[in-house]
Amino acid sequence: MTSNQPYLLKAFFDWIVDNGLTPHLVVDATQDNVSVPEQYVNDGQIVLNVAPSACMNFNMTPEGVSFQARFGGQPHYIDFPSNAVLAIYARENGAGTVFSTEPEISFEEADEDAIELSDELLDELATVDSEIESETTEAVKKAPTLGIVSSSSVDSEKSDKTETSKTTKKKPTFTIVK
Repeated sequence: MTSNQPYLLKAFFDWIVDNGLTPHLVVDATQDNVSVPEQYVNDGQIVLNVAPSACMNFNMTPEGVSFQARFGGQPHYIDFPSNAVLAIYARENGAGTVFSTEPEISFEEADEDAIELSDELLDELATVDSEIESETTEAVKKAPTLGIVSSSSVDSEKSDKTETSKTTKKKPTFTIVK
């Protein structure tokens, strides 16, 4: 599955703007394909005001964010992938979220991990299955056996009774079979 971060980022952005607040993004400027003004980067991060009034040509997609903004009066083109966003928050009250970094796993590693896990689960299920089977067998041996009357024999018994006279009724019997 794809990362849910770009979708959450867009949702938080819309929520902050819809409430009349100013959205700010904290971006990891050390990642690949991050194009931000380096002179405003502190400790590998940059905080960007992405309010509609602060930037032009704003575009947020699942792949990334891009826009034009002024820094120190100079126009700059800003572009970065969505996974470079570390947090989004409202300047006025701090409402927002911090994104956790997702480790990248190759499909081969994921497949190997899934196979290992499924083998372990299958072994565990086989053990549990055999335990349940032996417990069930023991319970069946210890349980008393009762005679079971099928619905078809009851139906035929009813029809027999209606055909015979009412004076020849038999009393029902219950038989325990061991």
